[in-house]
Amino acid sequence: MDSESKPPITKNDKLHIVMFPWLAFGHMIPFLELSKLIAQKGHRVTFVSTPQNIDRLPKLPPNLSPHITLVKIPLPHVEKLPENAEATIDLPYDKVKYLKMAYDQLEQPIAQLLQETSPDWVIYDFAPYWLGPIAARLGISSAYFSIFIAASLCFLGSAQVLMGMRGNSRTRPEDFTVPPKWVPFESTVAFRLFEINRIFDDITGDDENIPATYRFGAAIDGCDVVAVRSSYEFEPEWLKLLQEIYQKPVIPVGLLPPMPPDHDSVDDTKEWRTIKEWLDKQPKGSVVYVAFGSEAKPSQDELTEIALGLEQTGFPFFWALRKKQGLADTEAVELPDGFEERTKGRGIVCTSWAPQLEILSHDSVGGFFTHSGWSSVVEAIQFEKPLILLSFLADTGLIARVLEEKKMGYAVPRDDRDGSFTSDSVAESVRLVMVEEGGKIYRDKVREARLFVDRDIQDKYVNGLLDYFKTHNQKA
Repeated sequence: MDSESKPPITKNDKLHIVMFPWLAFGHMIPFLELSKLIAQKGHRVTFVSTPQNIDRLPKLPPNLSPHITLVKIPLPHVEKLPENAEATIDLPYDKVKYLKMAYDQLEQPIAQLLQETSPDWVIYDFAPYWLGPIAARLGISSAYFSIFIAASLCFLGSAQVLMGMRGNSRTRPEDFTVPPKWVPFESTVAFRLFEINRIFDDITGDDENIPATYRFGAAIDGCDVVAVRSSYEFEPEWLKLLQEIYQKPVIPVGLLPPMPPDHDSVDDTKEWRTIKEWLDKQPKGSVVYVAFGSEAKPSQDELTEIALGLEQTGFPFFWALRKKQGLADTEAVELPDGFEERTKGRGIVCTSWAPQLEILSHDSVGGFFTHSGWSSVVEAIQFEKPLILLSFLADTGLIARVLEEKKMGYAVPRDDRDGSFTSDSVAESVRLVMVEEGGKIYRDKVREARLFVDRDIQDKYVNGLLDYFKTHNQKA
């Protein structure tokens, strides 16, 4: 599988692959990373999204831009969807369903694009549940690419269960707080009650939208093969089980660690220089970096406890804080009175975009206080930063369970019913993971996990995916 031992690619071996992610940056960025790795092998990629999202993507490396075509398809207007909202980052959680409705109206333009470009493969996300049958009708091979880990997918169950075609006894939030009957080994991977309550409406659906579970089920059912952002080094038992559950090929594509930042590049922004100057002054491993992803916004109570907990630690901190979810969000959260004054010089609260990769790669950062989003976890592993976990939405609770099982992260103790926690528990968790003897296991385990993001291993997975694509191409 070593790429260097392979014969050079010929024109006939080259694939044309269309990428169609859901309109969330936690989805678009992994799709783009996979696109870049495919393009590096000499294949052609057409990456499709809406105009604003294409414009907000990271710049493509000059050597890859000839191989990747970025295609903008306008997002249709839908009632109740705020103007200029084209990604989940632009919206409060309760308005994301209108973004899905607008996305569903892209069915016709996407079908037309596939018909006109006639690619070898289309790789799509969970949201366009309608795309598999369209590809099949056009004689195009299709792959559902899951940015969710195999453990989360196994927990959700088969396509038939997800689509409500086979007896799923899970009808109440409480049913999701225990491992399902189809997991044959001992596991703690399940939602806590407060985690499932926050997303239950999306799982069950309402009168306005199609449930996320149905989308997942139909996306899996309609594809030829499932690709997963995971590896056998990270979760072998879950990947094996997933293939049994789905009864179709499951191909891990590796963890897709982003390319390490080039601090001397021309993209060295004024913002990063200011942040770097501050980080350079802090002792090695002393800073706690705090960020909860592009979609999670803590409630006012949660924000207050996080802030007071960070203050209590006495550690320097850099906090990338989202006070609002887009312009339509009318409920901005605020820091406690006097907090910024009391922590001046010791802590920085950044309410604009923060260069997470650059920050995590800095030697002064000794811990990452995160929502457990998979992209953030992969970046933490890449730079060997131990994890303090505070889950919010989607499958972050399930990822947190996996990390806890592996002793790769420590979750802030919370009330199971409402998810509440105290500033004391925040301070104790941060201290434990970053400096205390009892937390040494978390620091050691994340260093050992560095193997999971090894470049040679990543290369092997991409080669495996492309080999499968070449030998199972409907047009071959």
